[in-house]
Amino acid sequence: MKKILIAVAFAFVSQIGFAQQDEAFKKDVMKVIELSGAANQMKSAKEQILQMVPKDKQAAFVIEFDATLPSLYDKLATIYMQEYTKEDVKAMLDFYNSPVGKKINEKSGVLFEKSQAAGQEWGQGLQSMMMKYVQQ
Repeated sequence: MKKILIAVAFAFVSQIGFAQQDEAFKKDVMKVIELSGAANQMKSAKEQILQMVPKDKQAAFVIEFDATLPSLYDKLATIYMQEYTKEDVKAMLDFYNSPVGKKINEKSGVLFEKSQAAGQEWGQGLQSMMMKYVQQ
């Protein structure tokens, strides 16, 4: 009985240790998400959507939109933690704290907007091309 109790106590202590390590890992992943420019991309997306919302409802929309972001970032962190090791995340942090990494963060919103415009333009051209082949 004593051995079982010791084994259970050891397992419990191990779980606490792993949970603390996972929290530190998750904190680093959240920092990578922030530094990678995801927040800037979400800001750009919000601004685009906001243009479609009537002026009298924009303040309420912004509050509701912003309230959804922690949940999204939490889900992204889980995905990152499944796909990357702790060493990968540390290397990403080093990169995003470098001058080039900081520039990527700063430019991510602009790149998102320009990429979206390029994608729309490409899609319109593709649609015209498809019509040529779809029509009989």
